[in-house]
Amino acid sequence: MLSWMRISSVSLLFAALLAALLVLPLQAQNSEQLEVGPPPLHRVEPPAPGASPAELEQRGDELRTDKNYLDAVDFYQAALKGAPGNASVFNKIGICQLMLQRYKEAKKSFERAIRADRKHADAYNNLGVVYYQAHSYNAAIKHYEKAISLKGDAASYYSNVGAAYFGKKQFDKAIQSYSKAMELDPEIFERTSRAGVLAQLSSPEDRAHYDYVIAKLYAKTGSPERSLHYLKKAMEEGYKDIKNVYKDDEFSTLRKDPRFAELMAAKTTAIPD
Repeated sequence: MLSWMRISSVSLLFAALLAALLVLPLQAQNSEQLEVGPPPLHRVEPPAPGASPAELEQRGDELRTDKNYLDAVDFYQAALKGAPGNASVFNKIGICQLMLQRYKEAKKSFERAIRADRKHADAYNNLGVVYYQAHSYNAAIKHYEKAISLKGDAASYYSNVGAAYFGKKQFDKAIQSYSKAMELDPEIFERTSRAGVLAQLSSPEDRAHYDYVIAKLYAKTGSPERSLHYLKKAMEEGYKDIKNVYKDDEFSTLRKDPRFAELMAAKTTAIPD
């Protein structure tokens, strides 16, 4: 009798689990879910045994350009077997790992690049990006500034410093760094995705503030179209101090532009997240 009761209990439990599994897809239709995609797959033949380190590195570069990061790492690692201690190859491996969101592995690769070449500016910068992704802004700034000390004409380094200061809410320092980046490369913010910066800013207010700062920088450098574009985004994101546009000196010329009056008259409504 006891044995029969145990079997019945197991049967009932299995039936309940099966019912839950059958209901789950229907429930998912009415919910917002994140789905983890399949792991990246190798898409090309492995490195040829007789290829030279230079050939392997070049093939890795081609695969990285095609965003085939997993196979690119294989070719870079094969190149290292014939030319160990190549800082540039370690750095490229780290970039691929960063794009694959393998942050711990990327950190190790950038550190290896630095050990192989203490003056490899890009490796310091890229290691800073790893710390930035982890919200370790002080460590990120330290490595960005080291990169700048080795290579002071790279606009992206200054832009990265600005993003880290923005993450710390030290907006004046962020503006100084962004201004230097734009001085070196006026196109820097058009080529660099803002998504990486905005992902680090937790509140809509910070994201709106970021766009207002960029609008101010473009107004200062005489790029009215870009300034208006970022002003509109700041308004859409609900920037609470938008009235400062009428008194900030950087917008003095833009305020004379009829498109500025049109934008402000439209009173762009904030778009909710």
